[in-house]
Amino acid sequence: MSNKPSLALVGATGAVGTVMISIINARENIWGEIRLIASKRSAGKKLTVHGQELTVVELSAEAFDGIDIAMFDVPDEISELWAPIAVERGAVVVDNSAAFRMNDQVPLVVPEVNPEQTKNRPLGIISNPNCTTLTMMAALGALHRKWTLTELVVASYQAVSGAGAVGIEQLQKETAAVAKDSNSGLESDNVSHAIKASGLNLTDSPWPVPIALNVIPMAGSLKDGGHSSEELKVRNESRKILGIPNLKVAASCVRVPVQVSHSLAVHATFLKPLTVAEVHKELEAQPTVVLMDDPANGVYPTPAFVAGQDPTFVGRVRQALDFDNSIDMFVVGDNLRKGAALNTYEIAELVAKEF
Repeated sequence: MSNKPSLALVGATGAVGTVMISIINARENIWGEIRLIASKRSAGKKLTVHGQELTVVELSAEAFDGIDIAMFDVPDEISELWAPIAVERGAVVVDNSAAFRMNDQVPLVVPEVNPEQTKNRPLGIISNPNCTTLTMMAALGALHRKWTLTELVVASYQAVSGAGAVGIEQLQKETAAVAKDSNSGLESDNVSHAIKASGLNLTDSPWPVPIALNVIPMAGSLKDGGHSSEELKVRNESRKILGIPNLKVAASCVRVPVQVSHSLAVHATFLKPLTVAEVHKELEAQPTVVLMDDPANGVYPTPAFVAGQDPTFVGRVRQALDFDNSIDMFVVGDNLRKGAALNTYEIAELVAKEF
């Protein structure tokens, strides 16, 4: 009988779950048992984890029996219902949905920033932040520890995969339609014409306008005051993760025609003076941050380069010209890896050390 903790992955066959399995396979096997859980439709599928063929089991209360840690990569409503059931069955839940993020009794954890919070879980649940917030946290957390963050202005350029598999499919279909239509030029009407001519229906799209050859100045759903849900997540989650409840935050979240990797233009103001050279040194010291900052030679992070990689990539670091103690930088991270699956798994690894 192994004394290693047992791990369950709920949502094992989904987009993030698939990435999660690749991450599990790439890292040391610290688990006594790994159990894959999914919907009834996916139950019975066989997936290989650490060289062992595992059969996906259907989500049920009994599926959590004997499980120490359960990672949830499922929609909010599924987590809301099933995470407490998993806890009742004895598991610590690490949840990747938005269901519990702003619950005062549920820690919101980024291992590079606030790993100690994993033990502060009165409900037995730990939340993984939104992928947009997560993209900048490893870098911002390091700078905050040294110079004390006071204000944050962020513009995000979010990949379509942030809207799920349907987002990727929509971009692929629209791009193919535009490429096929010889009449489509640079005008937006021609892009729309190409999409309509192909038989695509925007009523099936996550967005009301084309995403191909376009940017959409709205990510998430519309909330009070004209802010989007993604923008409010950036504000509220940054405050909670960094432990700065009154942090001033302004965010504009934009959807761009990129499949994977979110990019953020970050303007950060600190209590203490800092220089670009000092920021470079601090970021280079972070094990999960890669500095790519030589714009004169075309070296800076882009979504295409970052996709499929685990670290946070930072470039275009410069001192703000008209704002004291302020740094501007461009941050890119794979939203399916560090933005979702990887951070969730890293939290599970932290909890595993308790067993």
